[in-house]
Amino acid sequence: MNPNFNGIWKADLQRSRLLGPGPKSFAMSITHSDTDLSTKMEITLQDGAEHQIFFKGSINGEEVTNDVLGQQWRSRLQWAGSELLIDSRVSTGTEERHFRDFWSIAEDGRTLIMEHRDDDLKGQITFLEKEP
Repeated sequence: MNPNFNGIWKADLQRSRLLGPGPKSFAMSITHSDTDLSTKMEITLQDGAEHQIFFKGSINGEEVTNDVLGQQWRSRLQWAGSELLIDSRVSTGTEERHFRDFWSIAEDGRTLIMEHRDDDLKGQITFLEKEP
């Protein structure tokens, strides 16, 4: 059975391994059904700037497009075993960036793990704790 990511999640930035300058805070609200995923991310940068990012798609391997901070992200959401793989590409002017974000729930059921593998952020892992 695949995990369900519904809930409000707050990043444990001390435990996470982020590439580049990390944010001051990162929280995410997720609505997840068997076939659909919708997220609202709230990120506060170190300089105090705040960003809201919305992302949604069907978990069926078909390409979806989302506007993320003014850039068009083309993504495919599909199950890779018990992990949700969000495979995304975005053009940033002269180059195309590739992201493979694997989502899983730890055995405790209260920790969402977002891990990048074999992509432009390889090695980055974010741990998010479920809010009560």
